[in-house]
Amino acid sequence: MGPQRASSASGRNISSGGSSTVLAIVLALVSALGYGASDFAAGVASRAASVLQVTVLSEGLSMVLLLIVVPWVSSQSPSAAALWWGAFAGFAEVVGTFALYLGFRHAAFSVASSLSAVGSAAFAVIAGLALGERPGTLALVGIAIALPAIVAVSASSDEPDEADEPQSSQPEPGGPEESAPEPGAPAAAGDRPRGATGRHALGVVLGILAGAGFAGMFIGLNQAGNSHDLWPAVTAQAAALATALIAAAAGRQLLHRPTAHTTLLAGLTGAAGTVGLIFYFLATHLGLLAITAVITSLYPASTIVLARAMLSERLTRFRIAGLCLAAASVALIAISGAG
Repeated sequence: MGPQRASSASGRNISSGGSSTVLAIVLALVSALGYGASDFAAGVASRAASVLQVTVLSEGLSMVLLLIVVPWVSSQSPSAAALWWGAFAGFAEVVGTFALYLGFRHAAFSVASSLSAVGSAAFAVIAGLALGERPGTLALVGIAIALPAIVAVSASSDEPDEADEPQSSQPEPGGPEESAPEPGAPAAAGDRPRGATGRHALGVVLGILAGAGFAGMFIGLNQAGNSHDLWPAVTAQAAALATALIAAAAGRQLLHRPTAHTTLLAGLTGAAGTVGLIFYFLATHLGLLAITAVITSLYPASTIVLARAMLSERLTRFRIAGLCLAAASVALIAISGAG
């Protein structure tokens, strides 16, 4: 038997975990780095290729990597319940991803991404408390600080005067009526990838739905098996790949041959996402769901750091403040766990 799942320890305080809780925090941070790097690579790839195509390629490579690694490190046979929880986690993750991408089409990036990240953390915290988890006082303060930190690091880098302006649904007099792009198709050159429709309310709803999907992934992996058996992560990836393939087939994206550049970036997306998946799975079975999910939800921080280093994107004062809040949040949670 592996370490006892955090969710099964009703009423357990975070401080009782000791060194295992600190290790869980470290693993969750590595997971956040993996997911952040995965989002960065996917974002770059999606500028020139279909989102659905990038998703299928990355999910496929991640599946291959897991099938190579897991049999060597997992000697136990998982229960049927663990496999079903893993499948639920994978399905929820893809639903969250697609909802987030659709949210980007109707509202500003800063709105949809912030709602998805905060929503996933908030829903996971609520689930953890419902399962009987009792984080310590410092950990609760760290969680409270993490939520505005996620908002800040997810915010758009645009200045206020570059904010999205509502788009008119009527074509200009005498001008041709523009047709909407097919779902999953790459944006044409010069297209603005955010606030395309000006339907802000729909973007908000989709952002919240994305947060619920990502929280479902966090909860499903938390409920599946133990930290020594990674087979539930394989079923999660299999469900994610199957869902992505169905969506790509419906969007007629499977017949398009990807370029070498797209394949490379999708491969990096899948590899980094695999790191995020495995390390979160390990973290959530060594620490509380309410803690590991919140720390993993800080993944936008690594995305913007990579964007700054690789694409020279600027760090606004708002984002710098978010990074500082994120560091303070992790420090408080770590101190509480060490105590």
